[in-house]
Amino acid sequence: MREYRWASIGCGVIAEQLAEGMERKNTTLYAIANRTYEKAVAFAQKHHIPKVYQKIEDVFTDENVDVIYISTPHNTHIKYVIEALKHGKHVLCEKSITLNSEELMQAVELANEHHVVFAEAMTIYHMPLYKELKRIIESGTLGELRFIQMNFGSYKEYDMTNRFFNRNLAGGALLDIGVYALSFIRWFMTETPNHILSQVKFAPTGVDEQAGILLMNDKQEMATVSLSLHAKQPKRGMVAFDKAYIEIYEYPRGDEAVITYTETSQKEVIREGDTSLALLYEVNDMEQAISEQDFKIGQDKMHLDYTIDVMNIMTKLRKDWNLKYSEEE
Repeated sequence: MREYRWASIGCGVIAEQLAEGMERKNTTLYAIANRTYEKAVAFAQKHHIPKVYQKIEDVFTDENVDVIYISTPHNTHIKYVIEALKHGKHVLCEKSITLNSEELMQAVELANEHHVVFAEAMTIYHMPLYKELKRIIESGTLGELRFIQMNFGSYKEYDMTNRFFNRNLAGGALLDIGVYALSFIRWFMTETPNHILSQVKFAPTGVDEQAGILLMNDKQEMATVSLSLHAKQPKRGMVAFDKAYIEIYEYPRGDEAVITYTETSQKEVIREGDTSLALLYEVNDMEQAISEQDFKIGQDKMHLDYTIDVMNIMTKLRKDWNLKYSEEE
């Protein structure tokens, strides 16, 4: 497989992990772009990146760039995604990939028009543990899926200027942490959930601080989700089948699961992958997808269909809550 030249827009925590993942591959990012040029220069020096752009816009016209990784705040994703796709770049974009379904489908149409791979950097779809669990489930040894229970809660101080509570930065629990829980559910459900109920508590800024969500699909597979930005919870996913249930803690980058069998209460520990390599797994899968002769096969390998399903759910939930961001008004 050929070597692809990656550029990053953004040089925050995720970009650091991306650069470290590249170093694990004995390579480096080709280029870095950031709103603050001085930060980009410092980032490039730290990670031995040869190219730094004076302006973010310059990355899109650089013919040497194959793939762009976008890790800026949620509300900036769509403008960078559109420019990248228009210039024929493959795009891997941090979650939440866009603000809503309308933005996402606009981007999907552009990716199809320019025959490039467009995908969300959702760790759950790329961690080896989840691929192994899907193999076990598809073997039939656990029986039919019945119920999924998800928790994700962090305790953020009531600083209404930070991105978590800032409506102007598309803050709130759903797009920041709920996207993980819903992506987990979509990974295990055999069909997308289309029966959706919820309750929400708003932060003083008007974004969703806390939510409870009930989901079911036409096969009557059910799920519950508990989210909070102001009450700590374990990052726990539980998937119940006829013959066993699976528990995964720290599930966004899970590398260990415990299967408990119903009849015997016997426990089986499944260990696959390494949490610290989450960004490397995403990069490797993206490069495999790009190497496909048919870009649509590549997008399927990156589970763009699941990304669309999850975005449709989040868009419906926010519509039910009458929660709009500045860009949507």
